[in-house]
Amino acid sequence: MYHIAIISASVREGRQSHRVALYFRKLIEENNLATAEIVDLKEFNFPLFDERLSRQPHPTVKAILFAEKIQQADGVIIITPEYNGGYPSSLKNVIDLLYNEWHHKPVAISTSSGGPFGGAQVITSLQFSLWKMKAWTVPAMFPVPNVQDAFDEQGNPADKFQADKRAGLFLDELFWCMDAVALMNQKKETISY
Repeated sequence: MYHIAIISASVREGRQSHRVALYFRKLIEENNLATAEIVDLKEFNFPLFDERLSRQPHPTVKAILFAEKIQQADGVIIITPEYNGGYPSSLKNVIDLLYNEWHHKPVAISTSSGGPFGGAQVITSLQFSLWKMKAWTVPAMFPVPNVQDAFDEQGNPADKFQADKRAGLFLDELFWCMDAVALMNQKKETISY
């Protein structure tokens, strides 16, 4: 069974996007699609990193743990709010912390905002950063406009039928990419150069 790490990117007080992370964990686990864990950047409370993890002489235990969570995941879902047309510095900080861990990692992006556009402006800059790290960003997106109304504090959607329908299409793309990576890894094991 696959394992999915769900990065909850916001560290702000009163954050709303975390509701979407709770929703995806619940949806994945209740439907026995994979194992899922939320990697909550607010709980990690990282300092601003001044160097990539692989180059740090004395990395913190939390930084190593974060890297292991990404490395061990078959796929990653990033849940990020839109802040002034971009994504939070807390997310950029941990994307840049790692390098090899992102290589060929299937990553699906869900954006959110308190307004009607669902964080659409975040996609381009976040995808570009992940592409530079050689991550495999899934083409399907899961934008959430008016997130404060779309999900309650426990991650329950206001319109479960529509949320589950959209999430199903989003997750199908992630699973397709995870299947492709697994197949390629099997192929690499059987080919000797």
